[in-house]
Amino acid sequence: MDDKQLLEQLIWIRSQAVTFATQYPEIEQLDAAHQPSAQNLLHYLSVRSHELRELQLALIERGLSSLGILESHTLATLNSVIAALQCLKGETPSAAPVAPVSVATSSELMEYSATALFGARPLHREVRIMVTMPSEAADDHVLISGLLEVGMDVMRINCAHDTSDDWQQMLGNLRLAESQTGKTCKTQLDLAGPKLRTGTIKAVGRVIKLKPKRDLFGHVYMPGRLWLIPEGAEWIEQEFPALEVSGKVLADTRPGDDILLRDAREAHRELQVVAKHQHARLVTTDQTLYLQENTELLFERNGKKLGKGKLIHVAEVTPPLALHVGDHLILTRAAEPGTAGERDAEGVQTQPARIHCTLEEAFSAVQSGQQVWLDDGKIGGTVEARDGDTIDLLITHTPPGGAKLRAEKGINFPDTVFHSPALTDKDIADLEAMAGKVDMVALSFVRSSDDVANLQAHLQRLGIPDTGIILKIENRAAFENLPAILLTAMRSPNVGVMIARGDLAVEVGFERLSEVQEEILWLCEAAHTPVIWATQILESMAKNGAPSRAEVTDAAMSIRAECAMLNKGPNIVETVRFLDGIMQRMESHYHKRRLMMRPLSVCQNGVL
Repeated sequence: MDDKQLLEQLIWIRSQAVTFATQYPEIEQLDAAHQPSAQNLLHYLSVRSHELRELQLALIERGLSSLGILESHTLATLNSVIAALQCLKGETPSAAPVAPVSVATSSELMEYSATALFGARPLHREVRIMVTMPSEAADDHVLISGLLEVGMDVMRINCAHDTSDDWQQMLGNLRLAESQTGKTCKTQLDLAGPKLRTGTIKAVGRVIKLKPKRDLFGHVYMPGRLWLIPEGAEWIEQEFPALEVSGKVLADTRPGDDILLRDAREAHRELQVVAKHQHARLVTTDQTLYLQENTELLFERNGKKLGKGKLIHVAEVTPPLALHVGDHLILTRAAEPGTAGERDAEGVQTQPARIHCTLEEAFSAVQSGQQVWLDDGKIGGTVEARDGDTIDLLITHTPPGGAKLRAEKGINFPDTVFHSPALTDKDIADLEAMAGKVDMVALSFVRSSDDVANLQAHLQRLGIPDTGIILKIENRAAFENLPAILLTAMRSPNVGVMIARGDLAVEVGFERLSEVQEEILWLCEAAHTPVIWATQILESMAKNGAPSRAEVTDAAMSIRAECAMLNKGPNIVETVRFLDGIMQRMESHYHKRRLMMRPLSVCQNGVL
């Protein structure tokens, strides 16, 4: 491509972008602060509708910008590259259309938007940290103080759990923690949205398995252990399970006593009392046994009977549904407990498993041949038939050896178009209960610009139109409609996007997730819309105390966004501290996608 062709193509691409932006007259309806950003988004959408790779190589050969990072200042970048190319040809740069956003103001616009949503930027890093509140945050301001001290910038309240009273207590504890630490924190209310989950599973009985641990030679090195407590006694959960015993005999027992029984398999078994703690007795066994409701216990001391009792209030057992590739699973509209499938002697399914699907619209919207995924994509199936009350799935994907489907697991319908609104009656009630008490509201299950307009109408009705709006991009429709969703959201003063990568991966396919999340980041940068990087960031560390290597790499990627969201876990305070350190190190090397060339210590040690 010669210089003339290159210049002509660039000028044509620029003119197309300018023309495309004028075809959106609704831009005047947007919040005034967002109008330049909306124009820039439209310019970017036009530019990215063209094949640019050959043109980019030609620009690189001439030492010019390859247009690789023009998202936040699209027209300004095109103007500069065209002017530089004209100068290289010995021409006087021609008059250029006025860019709505310059390179300098693009950073200012993004920082302004991020500060409005997430608060002032921390002194030592750019990316804010959001933390999901556990239920105990309603009663424990010390936990919140600890999170503020190590770097929490935004408190996330998940409306799928707890109640409005609990949420308000969390906010009260936050204010107390702020006064004690001198730090401030923004708040986000995460609306639950329509519930797409499996229902309950039918219990098969009340039984508990007690099993000793054995070495490679079958020798017991740790017996099975269990606490026995009197009927109705309170018990703080310990390392070992606890079962209630009817009658008064337990109070007369002491270490060294024996307990004889027949377990659920009619096997004769024996327990030994090894310790007591107040009214409780710790018992052990060197044999595997199955203890069920109403199991009779015979208490003895040195062969003499002390009395009898029965096990009561044994917890119900609800085994998961076993599924293999080739099996069928029936999703039911009726909220009936799920039941396991039946199999013949060879293990071939003869009767399909059944389980409730909580989204009623699915039974009228889903079509034969469409995909359905369950439990975060662990189980996949294809719709074989539906009759309005049931959906028959042919299981096409499970992990090796099959899968176990439990109650309350997520369901995704990536191929199905739903028309139900993103805001449910519960969401509206939660919004009304918390109106004016939080800084921003996250909209779950958003699929179209109509969903955003509906939320804006409710915020207007409640007299809180300036409340920040977070758009959770968690399904294929939201991704495909993202430009229209962003433009509608810009009618509000404060807007952000959460990339809910868990559900999104299931919806678009795990192989496409990296590509899709990049495209979302590009579009949001073009719109100067702050992004929350979400789903399972350092989850192993929050839950178990140590991160995986892949999680550390993923956490480092969060510097591409304006905020990173951590989920709850017993080690969440240390996890916030760890993420804070990762961000500080990575941000000295990168700003968004730009390599920032700080001095490297390895280059300052002299020549080898």
